[in-house]
Amino acid sequence: MEGTESRSGTASSVVADWSLAFWTLCAVVLPVLITLWCSFQRSRRQVLIRDIFRKSKHDWHYTDLFGQPSYCCVCAQHILQGAFCNCCGLRVSEGCLKKADQLFLCKEIMMRSNGEAHSSMPHHWIRGNVPLCSCCMICKQQCGTQPKLCDYRCVWCQYTIHDECMMDYLKTEECTFGEFRDLIIPPYYLSTINQMRKDKRTNYEKVVPYCRKHWMPVIILANTRSGNNMGETLLGEFKILLNPVQVFDLSKIAPAKALQLCTLLPCNAVRVLVCGGDGTVGWVLDAIDEMKIKGQERYIPQVAVLPLGTGNDLSNTLGWGAGYAGEVPVEQILRNVMEADGIKLDRWKVQVTNKGYYNLRKPKVFTMNNYFSIGPDALMALNFHAHREKTPSLFSSRIINKAVYFFYGTKDCLVQECKDLNKKVELELDGERIELPNLEGIIVLNIGYWGGGCRLWEGMGDEPYPLARHDDGLLEVVGVHGSFHCAQIQVKLANPVRLGQAHTVRLILKSSKMPMQVDGEPWAQGPCTVTITHKTRALMLYHSGEQTDDDASSVSEQDHVREQTDEDV
Repeated sequence: MEGTESRSGTASSVVADWSLAFWTLCAVVLPVLITLWCSFQRSRRQVLIRDIFRKSKHDWHYTDLFGQPSYCCVCAQHILQGAFCNCCGLRVSEGCLKKADQLFLCKEIMMRSNGEAHSSMPHHWIRGNVPLCSCCMICKQQCGTQPKLCDYRCVWCQYTIHDECMMDYLKTEECTFGEFRDLIIPPYYLSTINQMRKDKRTNYEKVVPYCRKHWMPVIILANTRSGNNMGETLLGEFKILLNPVQVFDLSKIAPAKALQLCTLLPCNAVRVLVCGGDGTVGWVLDAIDEMKIKGQERYIPQVAVLPLGTGNDLSNTLGWGAGYAGEVPVEQILRNVMEADGIKLDRWKVQVTNKGYYNLRKPKVFTMNNYFSIGPDALMALNFHAHREKTPSLFSSRIINKAVYFFYGTKDCLVQECKDLNKKVELELDGERIELPNLEGIIVLNIGYWGGGCRLWEGMGDEPYPLARHDDGLLEVVGVHGSFHCAQIQVKLANPVRLGQAHTVRLILKSSKMPMQVDGEPWAQGPCTVTITHKTRALMLYHSGEQTDDDASSVSEQDHVREQTDEDV
């Protein structure tokens, strides 16, 4: 009897153990299987979505959370996530993507032509998801106030209208292209030009709006890799307001190719907005110089800057600000481009010839827009550049970039790698030898700003030195005693060592290797001769609205520059 009870107790404990093991295994394996299944389904769904995006005529982008209350344009349901078109602004749920492709046309960059020349086009209405605080063009009351898919927006003129105000005649009324009609390249213009090129005709002067007096089409060139990585967002916002054919991503197409659009547009009327840092601006200006070499000088555009880089000294000099972080609406940026005044910017040739009897390499040649330097600031740029090359993902913020610069500047204050520079170099200004005091760095300036917003030549402004100008064919040459001196200059606690102004600068590095930079592009250089001479002038746009305290003293100078430019024209 006792044996039977002991065997049954053993059997029940074994069953309990197995049961515990089974449920433990289920508790471990089941979540893993569910996770794997969800991951498989997600990857499969992403492949399907990418396939739809690739085949679609819409410029679809997927988001996990819309920035404002949104409704699917197909099923009219409220959605938190889904796809949106960067060109026409359509918003749809994931399940309605295929249907949306069939039901809705995107912005047409070129009008479908039947052989006839067009000079107008009807509105292109999209229902729902109108911009916040938009008003009806008929009754002037606010649109989009109801919690459902309602009201209409034209993808070209951006006018909005209530459902009840939408009358039959409005559906066929001609679109005026709204506030930015003078900046937009109409689809019917491109189709007419395309037909004329097929017929080998080049008399574009009579084509609308080529013949319109105030038409100044704008081309957007955005570098999505610059500074704070806002380029991607800006591309979409500009495509909504303009013709998508006017908006280029410089990570996918070179500026030289994008600027060929200028040859289809009126001479001396095109404006280019470069969204990026000073390096991106230099890249675009180099492409414009190539247009001059090709004999396309009459198509040269004027260049405005939206600063997305770290230093942005050139954009600061031209009145576009020290940095853009989304604080100004894109509409206001386009207004600023329309209102900006034309000025000229000197560009300089920097030739670096290595020393040595057996040196057969060609001299290095750079184009300088901002400044050239040798010494501590070039060393900081070199260290920053090397660090960014190793871990580029860490340098996606302007604040982080400046913090790294601060770290290397502090390090150089202690190490002083560039000391006794005056014993290692010789400096000539317009052929005249300059006796150098005890220095660690020499900076050759073309523009008023340096080091992320410091007016270096003027310093504290307590001495009667003329303002630095960027169109007078003169370079300003200054010296610094080290990284700590640079920091003092930036906070207006010290003045630079002013060495003079010149049309030609020659610098001879006699011995050792020193850091050098041209417009933020650094390298380590051995014994050499650096010669800086005038190369050409670029047509730029100056915005007078971005005035800072330092700019107040130079307002009269900029007015004089604009007056001189008008006289030259």
